[in-house]
Amino acid sequence: MPTLEIDGKEVTVPQGVNVLQACEIAGQEIPRFCYHERLSIAGNCRMCLVEMERSPKPIASCHMPAQDGMKIWTDTEMVRKARRGVMEFLLINHPLDCPICDQGGECDLQDQAMAYGFDRSRFEENKRAVPEKEMGPLIKTIMTRCIHCTRCIRFAAEVAGVEEIGAIGRGEHMEISTLERAINSELSGNLVDICPVGALTSRPYAFSARPWELRKTPSIDVMDAVGSNIRVDTRGRDVMRVLPRLHEDVNEEWIDDKTRHACDGLRRQRLDRPFVRNKKGRLEEASWDEAFTAIAKHLKNKKGEQIAAIAGDQCDAESLLALRDFMGTLGSPNIDCRQDGAKVGDGARSGYLFNTTIAGIEEADACLLVGTNPRREAAMVNARLRKRFLKGGFKVGVVGEQMDLTYETEYLGAGPETLQQVADGKHPFAETLKNAEKPMIVLGQGALAREDGAAVLALGREIAENFGMVQDEWNGFNVLHTAASRVAGLDLGLVPGKGGRDVEGILAGVEQGEVETVYLLAADELDTSRLDKAFVIYQGHHGDAGAHAADVILPGAAYTEKNGTYVNTEGRVQLGRLAAFPPGEARDDWSILRALSAYTGKTLPYDNLGQVRQKLIETADTFARIDQLAPAKWGTFGKSGKLGGEPFRSPVANFYMTDPISRNSETMARCTEAFILPKREATGTHG
Repeated sequence: MPTLEIDGKEVTVPQGVNVLQACEIAGQEIPRFCYHERLSIAGNCRMCLVEMERSPKPIASCHMPAQDGMKIWTDTEMVRKARRGVMEFLLINHPLDCPICDQGGECDLQDQAMAYGFDRSRFEENKRAVPEKEMGPLIKTIMTRCIHCTRCIRFAAEVAGVEEIGAIGRGEHMEISTLERAINSELSGNLVDICPVGALTSRPYAFSARPWELRKTPSIDVMDAVGSNIRVDTRGRDVMRVLPRLHEDVNEEWIDDKTRHACDGLRRQRLDRPFVRNKKGRLEEASWDEAFTAIAKHLKNKKGEQIAAIAGDQCDAESLLALRDFMGTLGSPNIDCRQDGAKVGDGARSGYLFNTTIAGIEEADACLLVGTNPRREAAMVNARLRKRFLKGGFKVGVVGEQMDLTYETEYLGAGPETLQQVADGKHPFAETLKNAEKPMIVLGQGALAREDGAAVLALGREIAENFGMVQDEWNGFNVLHTAASRVAGLDLGLVPGKGGRDVEGILAGVEQGEVETVYLLAADELDTSRLDKAFVIYQGHHGDAGAHAADVILPGAAYTEKNGTYVNTEGRVQLGRLAAFPPGEARDDWSILRALSAYTGKTLPYDNLGQVRQKLIETADTFARIDQLAPAKWGTFGKSGKLGGEPFRSPVANFYMTDPISRNSETMARCTEAFILPKREATGTHG
């Protein structure tokens, strides 16, 4: 490891770092615009200039490898003069937009002009003007502000994998452009975060608020099962924006566009008071007492097998526990957290986790994707797969739909027949898995949420065992979930008890008159028309499909409006925080179930959030390990059986609308109009 001297202080740094990173390790702050830790080095802004021994002029520290014996100075007169000169040049054409710029208050150019810039300009030429560029419904451009750092170009090409941004012209006439096309990437919102000036800003957030007006709350995303770490910025009771939080093992410092921009759906179609259906078949406003009394009256003298419950995809662990315990007091074994009918949860915990872990993808050298489109279902997992692919020596095989995943893949086939060939070693890709040191397989819900899902799961386990995917320090067997609540639900045992019904069994039981009461806990992703004969209790936060079918509606809180525990697809327990209070009379979901239990005469044994979380830990000790991963023991799961002949299909047809929040988002509607509808019209597909 090289040892160099920085401002008279000796520091030893890892091999391969540059001088800028070495200075940061030594505790010296180096200004920069073009340099970004996760992007390739451009070295074109020259703001990071430092003085080096025996160099006649300042060097760009981002571009110079740190070498043994170097002597670096970061704050000499030469360095200060050079940085002032660079800043002066950068501001020649930059407009005086700060009072109206959305970047104001969190702008790198503002901060560094104050810290390192000159107090006046010597240039009197007219400022150049650059026309705005079309970048789609999420990115607002004011390209006159652009300082040509090229971060956006490098991010699009390297991280997002869509080479849709480039530079045209040279020198003073250079412009960043998309050739007037919308950026078709599920990660495009991150361009706003990496732009160091106000050239790229958020179109939905434009002119809405200033950063110093906002209250910032760390939380967890529930739009998919990745569990991206986010920051929720609120003003009063309104969620103004969602930004990423750094978590190297989950989402690094990125989030996808649905996580970032679907938050405007939190303001629309909200349930803010209880409703009860009257004798004329209309829903009427009611008090909590009237709603609870109506439910308790209906449940009186009902047998346990006549009652059922289905949990939705965005529920926190506390509400799942309360639902399970409430159904237990009623004696009902009919409970399920798998709205899509996925055949997981029977057997070892390792049979429904992403065992490799998201960060562990970077160690793999071969991957088999089965019935999943990670670009739609878990964009941050797909970004990690692309990151591993760019390092080289990583082959990816796909069984299912043909799709563009932003990296090279080998299409193997469409359905279970191909998967069986791989398992038997008859497919050429089997040799790739056999020769890999750390191979992995990813089973998506498109492969598991079908009649033969249990057989596909068993076949996946067979492949993992036959091709050395399960080792002492490596587990390459993975299930990629799409629901934020799924792993927590399975950990807590929200699956049918002895003689109980799953989701399909519950719906069939309603149609046959054997199930008379159904409790929907924010469950909207099912065919509610099959519930017509049942008394339906819907507890949730949006007036979506479940609420339309309900006889009693109990208004709950959305993920930004409560303190909740979530478990992501890799089994990582994380805490979401209350950022804004729920509207009207809406309440935390677990507290609603606790209050209802008192009306049925069997009160649940907890009165506050601390007691609920203690019960969580007693139920499954994994809930005591916040933000830690406990390796799951390998065991048996799945059930051998006959495989179907239908091809695997991703359960996510429209990335931008997958849940009640995103379906009520105007921004997601504009994205659907810009990116999804043209594809459907071109292919002639609908739905």
